[in-house]
Amino acid sequence: MAKKKNTLKYVIIGAVVLVVLIIIANKAGWIGQGDVIKVATDKVAKRTVNEQVSASGKIHPEVEVKLSSEVSGEIVELNVKEGDAVTKGQVLCRIRPDILQSGYERAVASLNAQRASLAMAEQTLKQQEANFANTEATYRRNKELFDKKVISAAEFDQIRADYESARASLEAQRQNVLATRYGIDQSEASVKEAGDNLARTTIYAPVDGVVSLLQAELGERVVGTAQMAGTEIMRIANMSVMEVVVEVNENDITRVALNNEATIEVDAFQGRQFKGIVTEIASSSTTAAAAATATAGTDQVTNFNVKVRILPESYEDLLKKDQPNPSPFRPGLSATVDIHTKTDTGLAVPIQAVTTREAPASDSVATQGAEKTAPVAGGKPALKEYVFVYEGGTVKQVAVTTGIQDDTYIRILSGVKEGDEVVSRPFNAISKTLKDGSKVEKVDRNSLL
Repeated sequence: MAKKKNTLKYVIIGAVVLVVLIIIANKAGWIGQGDVIKVATDKVAKRTVNEQVSASGKIHPEVEVKLSSEVSGEIVELNVKEGDAVTKGQVLCRIRPDILQSGYERAVASLNAQRASLAMAEQTLKQQEANFANTEATYRRNKELFDKKVISAAEFDQIRADYESARASLEAQRQNVLATRYGIDQSEASVKEAGDNLARTTIYAPVDGVVSLLQAELGERVVGTAQMAGTEIMRIANMSVMEVVVEVNENDITRVALNNEATIEVDAFQGRQFKGIVTEIASSSTTAAAAATATAGTDQVTNFNVKVRILPESYEDLLKKDQPNPSPFRPGLSATVDIHTKTDTGLAVPIQAVTTREAPASDSVATQGAEKTAPVAGGKPALKEYVFVYEGGTVKQVAVTTGIQDDTYIRILSGVKEGDEVVSRPFNAISKTLKDGSKVEKVDRNSLL
């Protein structure tokens, strides 16, 4: 009995070893066709590749003015509501003017008092000019008498003293009139300042547009902007020209340029695309302000604001011409922008057909015109881009030089020729499994999905 059990044991072990050997031999190609990888291929062909930079952001009016009061107080008049169309110079709201009105009236009263003082000073000057003329005539007559020894020196000295005193008084009065005039100039400046302050209680529309945001109500108190940020009352926006403000990563910002065309998709308009153009590219990143006051980490994402104008002709059919705000867009709508940075026509293959691997030290892999890449310093092989060209049941690993790419295709500058079949699926096989000379079976691409 024990002998039969041992025999069965050896038979099972031998069968397992035989199966393993058959699997190894099959994979190695010693028997059968070996481990054949199922792949799908695409031909190398001339295509137009549009390089794009994609980013998301919000829609805003290109011109939007934030309005705040320069003086603090209570809103006693509010003539608009959100969504109303306004014209430049229209009265929007008023702040209670009581205190500033009193200040203005005090300044006017002070100015009137100064003007009265000037009139009095001018009349006094005329009186003193007449008295001085009489004193001067008396002085000249007595001087002639003194020269003829008719009057004594004591009498002439008194007359001369009266003359000098009258002349000094006249000059003092002239200066008093001049000072009063300066006082009037000062009072007029005070009246102008008080008038300007009083005028600040009335807020006018600075531009034509639509009240895009109203943040205050009648009776609310607002803080003025004289010495602080102040309370934002409303915003006036020109809705005829809208733009999308997107954040572009630092790796892509160098490819974006002014006047680049763009395709815009707005979440609120599913299935509709709009045309746009890049109008502004930020010089500083969105994190620059924070970095100026705090140490930014090296792993912090760095983005740059890019403004893309939505071209009106692309949504002309959506305009509501009978509405105060004809634009179909509202500030704050989410949008995705594809900025077309470059276009090139030439040989191209699907993006997934290109893989990056370490270049062999001997560089034995066929290049078919692609530039060779020497190993980097330290003996480590350099990374190169490859495609796998299908050749009657096997693949050939070919080094290529690539150019720009879009969502589907990538330009091939060298390494393959038009009409070559390259493996395009499955990606896992392209990136890891396939090697130069691997056996493959070409199948329909849909069977590999």
